[in-house]
Amino acid sequence: MFVCGKKSEMDRKKVLLGMSGGTDSSVAAMLLQDRGYDVTGVTFRFYEVNGNTAYLDEAVSLASRLGIPHCIYDVRKEFEEKIVSYFIREYMSGRTPVPCIICNNTFKWPLMVKIADEHGIPYISTGHYVQSLEIEGRFYLNAGVDQDKDQSFFLWGLSESLIKRVLLPLGGLTKSEVRDIARERGFLHIATRKDSLGVCFCPGDYRLFLKERLGEVAFSPGFYEDETGKIIGKHDGYPFYTVGQRRGLGLNFQYPVFVKEICAQSNRIILAPLSGTYKSSMKLRDVNVINFSDFDGRYPVTCRIRYRKQNTLCQVTFLPARQAVVRFLEPVNSVAPGQAAAFYTGNRLLGGGIILSAE
Repeated sequence: MFVCGKKSEMDRKKVLLGMSGGTDSSVAAMLLQDRGYDVTGVTFRFYEVNGNTAYLDEAVSLASRLGIPHCIYDVRKEFEEKIVSYFIREYMSGRTPVPCIICNNTFKWPLMVKIADEHGIPYISTGHYVQSLEIEGRFYLNAGVDQDKDQSFFLWGLSESLIKRVLLPLGGLTKSEVRDIARERGFLHIATRKDSLGVCFCPGDYRLFLKERLGEVAFSPGFYEDETGKIIGKHDGYPFYTVGQRRGLGLNFQYPVFVKEICAQSNRIILAPLSGTYKSSMKLRDVNVINFSDFDGRYPVTCRIRYRKQNTLCQVTFLPARQAVVRFLEPVNSVAPGQAAAFYTGNRLLGGGIILSAE
């Protein structure tokens, strides 16, 4: 249930801040207050591992200490239906999901906009390490200055109208600077808190999560094959692997092998040496870009697959139904269907999509 006052006309200095009770969103609240904003915090109940609700108490306590109104919004049912189910469905289809990207772009941020609109709040904010900028009247996201913490890759699906309303106080800071701010203001517990890692509803081995949800009977052993179709070993079930994977295959060859392809219908996994995993192009679905003219050749466009994967120069051809073909100027290895691809020119995020296939 969400209770946060009555609807009102838009107040130019009001901002709705997503608060987890962690270091980043807490410091974001402090910095927004420094800039004169009237901050309202909202904490979402998405998923609680083993019923742990300590994060709610921490968020409430922090909001009280900062003197800002705070709301708890329970969307566990919707999160289960839209994000957790998607996560399971993708693995069971032989693809590798990107739940944090899907959540941010289609669930969490749009939900914040809905709440803000209902309560007359013009701005929304989070503790993401990313910046926003305006170029010739168009609004974009830009990589955060802390290259190790930059989170722009996860937000390529946000609309320009949403970006126009976003305040991102941590984009110009490093993580160490954020911790220093918390420490200097007496929030020592926040300053030393460890960063959360992995998927919020599946912080451990996703294979165990799938088994708990679907049962052991949903998974059957199958065969590894080489690129010629020769059987070279046995695997535990295709959902437990991802394209590009090298470790955990349970094989011992004289040379490293990688997952090249996952065949869900036949429960086969194709393995190859690294040289066999390179692709020259890929097809994307659910494509979102800020401005199609950014891809007209005036600027070099790079494509990044996966969060830490290096940028590669590319050419993009847009197709109907929000699809696109991306041709790499140099072949790229381990292009996994289901994963995300983001487009940049320099540090400016142009958009992205979900990988449908690769050749």
